[in-house]
Amino acid sequence: MTTGVRRRLGVEERRQQLIGVALELFSRRSPDEVSIDEIASAAGISRPLVYHYFPGKLSLYEAALQRASDDLAARFVEPHEGPLGARLLRVMHRFFDFVDEHGPGFSALMRGGPAVGSSATNALIDSVRQAAYVQILSHLGVTDPSARLELVVRSWISLAESTALIWLDGRRIPREELEPQLVNDFAALAAVSATYDEEIAALLRRIVEAEPADGPFAHLAGRLTALAA
Repeated sequence: MTTGVRRRLGVEERRQQLIGVALELFSRRSPDEVSIDEIASAAGISRPLVYHYFPGKLSLYEAALQRASDDLAARFVEPHEGPLGARLLRVMHRFFDFVDEHGPGFSALMRGGPAVGSSATNALIDSVRQAAYVQILSHLGVTDPSARLELVVRSWISLAESTALIWLDGRRIPREELEPQLVNDFAALAAVSATYDEEIAALLRRIVEAEPADGPFAHLAGRLTALAA
């Protein structure tokens, strides 16, 4: 019979372990409901040792949030290949994967609360939104957007957030329907703004010309035509 030897973790290894454990717990329940004792127990260390690496739960939450925000921002990164509708659909699929995996933590973060009201956490949330904004503009091939195009993109990102929060509250609509719906929402927002902004109109024409007959934007056009008839 052999006895396993427990390896002592270095400082950075232990910090990363605690962040991972905390993120897992925060993903299942609201951060306000998770105690330092639970985090210590899940990590297999004592409560005082947790405080040796982090001064309090908020600092640990912020570190876990940093890792989660990096992960979420990365899900908006998509190769610039193929029609825009298909690209956005893949982005929305990865976005809902994240929401599905980190439901309670995502909800607590976006809705706010005692554990998430610091300037640091707010800055992280804003950084994710900005990363998503920059990625969408890059897919549109725009570096200096008009005020209306900026409004379209930022409004759509906000719509994706609110849709995810509503979906988490009971999951009454299948995400397989919400993902293409959000892609179509982007097209709808752009179409309305195109009636006021020639830059957006030209951009929308270019997007539609590249859209295949079986793409999400083409499906939307077909549904709207059938509705009008």
